Formats: sequence, structure tokens, C-alpha cells
Amino acid sequence: MHPVTAAAALKTTPLYEEHLRLGAKVIDFGGWLMPVQYSGIGDEHLTVRSKAGLFDISHMGQFIARGPGAGAWLNRLLTNNVGRLTPGHGHYTFLLDERGGVIDDLIVYHLSEEEFLLIVNASMVDVDFAWMQARLDPDGVELTNRSAEYAGLALQGPLAPRLFDELFGVSRPGRNEARQVTRDGVPFVIAATGYTGEEGYELFFPASEAVAQWRRILEAGAAAGIKPCGLGARDTLRLEMCYPLNGSDLSPAHTPLEAGLSIFVDLNKPEFVGREALLAQKTAGIPTRLAPIRMTEKGPPPRAHYPVLADGIPVVELCSGTLAPSLGVGIGMAYLPAHLARIGQELEIEIRGRRFKAVVERKPFRK
Repeated sequence: MHPVTAAAALKTTPLYEEHLRLGAKVIDFGGWLMPVQYSGIGDEHLTVRSKAGLFDISHMGQFIARGPGAGAWLNRLLTNNVGRLTPGHGHYTFLLDERGGVIDDLIVYHLSEEEFLLIVNASMVDVDFAWMQARLDPDGVELTNRSAEYAGLALQGPLAPRLFDELFGVSRPGRNEARQVTRDGVPFVIAATGYTGEEGYELFFPASEAVAQWRRILEAGAAAGIKPCGLGARDTLRLEMCYPLNGSDLSPAHTPLEAGLSIFVDLNKPEFVGREALLAQKTAGIPTRLAPIRMTEKGPPPRAHYPVLADGIPVVELCSGTLAPSLGVGIGMAYLPAHLARIGQELEIEIRGRRFKAVVERKPFRK
């Protein structure tokens, strides 16, 4: 049976048939049929660390906020200070509920004086859009969901700059910059935000061009060893850098302060949703902290929801866990009580009924 027939209710990106053609293992990821791996998670991970990998990120959502009041309106919704962004720049930020819990983490790019591009997590597109529309400023702000119109690719790895030069022939965007470029009649928004810890670029362009651009990049980088990469490598790469994943490490149950991401929260702004709750938490003391945990005893890879023990007593569960291909050890993250989140704190992780020694590590795992 054809995979699409077997899972007709699931969404696919414009590159779905390409993934099948290249032999990817496809899984249900938040309602999307997405490649988890091609040549293997470890192989793809190490290719990104040493050469370059190409990821399909077309499942991510894209919103456009436009109008004379768009910047001020976004600044009242999001934690980071949109007012500091000049056209051509972007930053990481959060959409919070009134209790300070994380609804979603997203990127905001200031494209032009009155236009902003928001990149949101695939599984949260409908939730985010409804939440933002319900708080829409009726005077001078237009919010549109353009997710179906965009394809997205992420080119990541130390060879990415060289490939970018060959493909585009224009100056590269710097860190957290976003550039609008037209090549061969195709309009691109090209950003350099990244999530693997390597140099790289995110390309957003019309969905109708997805297959052509995917093949073009893979062909251009073939001699250098570029490979298509799936969600499995994306997860191991980001976890080695201690970058949180929404739905696992980030959720309404915890605030950005607990996640150790206060750098992306501007409490000096007079207003944003969740601000009062964060101020109260900061004043009272942050009760739990998202801590990186490294196994010090050889064992099976740790996974999300495995118990974490201190002095033999279960205290929490892992939010994320994996075998780190670059390091050869098991790593994970968990919200530990503040007094246990100290670097060097000895712990145990329970895996299949056995307990393995671990320790709270300094971020990131990969230095």
C-alpha cells in the first residue's frame, strides 16, 4: 500500500515524493509525514558536523504580520523586544500564556518597515494563528497564515557557506539576519539563524519551487559530500547544543525562565502576555531549571520520559534524551528542582529497569 493511502489524514510537504525517492524512512511527526532518516541518524549527524546536510523544513508555519502597527502589536505579544529589530534582522522569541507557560517558540524576521515574517512550529500553526488572531489589533495590523504557500530548506554544516556562495552568488546573511533575494526569477527569504550549532542558512520560497531547489542544492553539493537529513539528526544535533524542542523541553507547564532562556525575554518591556507571571516567578525564585544531563556510565541511550533519580529517589523524567553521535555518550535534559540543577550534581537515569550513573553538565554538551 502506498504510504499516502495508508495515512491519508496526515499532511505532506511538497518534497514528500522526493523523500520516498531517496529511500527515507518516513514517520508521523505532529500530523506530518516527514523523513526521520535516510542513510542513518548517526551518519547524517556526523555529515552535518563535518560537511553539510540539507533538511526539509517546509512543514514549519509562516505567518506575515503587516501594517503600520505590526511591530508594536507583536511587541505586546512576544517576549523578546521586537522594537529593537531593524529591517533585515530577526530573533528567537516566545509566545506565552497568561501564566507564563510556553505556547510556542518562534523566529520573527523584520522584512521591511511594516512587514514581519514569523516562523512557527509545524504542530502549533493552527493554535498560534488562532491565539494571535484573537488578540489582533484591529487598527493597522493584518495577520495572514502563508504556511501553504512556502517551502523551506535548511542547509547546515561547515561547508554551507561555500555552497551558498556557489548557489546564490550574493553576500551571505550574518547571524540572525534575513535577506530577500531573487535568483532565476525565484524570490527567497534567506536567514542565518540555525539550530544545529553549525553554520547554515534557512531558505523560504514558493512551494511550487520546492523540488527544483531541493535537487539543485543536493546536486551542487554532491562532490563535497552533502546529504539529505531527517528529523532524527535534527534532534541529536540540537540536543548536543542544548537547544530546546517545543512539545518536549518547552511546554505550557514551564516558563522560559525555568528553561534557562531568559536572554530571550525582555522584562523591561512594559507589556507582553505572561510578563506579570514571569516577574512574580523571578521575585519568588525559580523553582525548577532545565538541566543538561550526561551519562557517566555506559548503557542504552536515554529517552524522553525515562526517570531521573537523586540519592536513589525518582525526582523527574527526562524531557529529551539520545545517544550523542559526536560525543559517544548518552545525553538528555530534564526540569530538575533548583537545588539539584547544579553543575556536577550526581544523578541516575533509569533505563529498562536498570539505573545508570549520570551528572548535570554545563551547556552545551558539544563545546
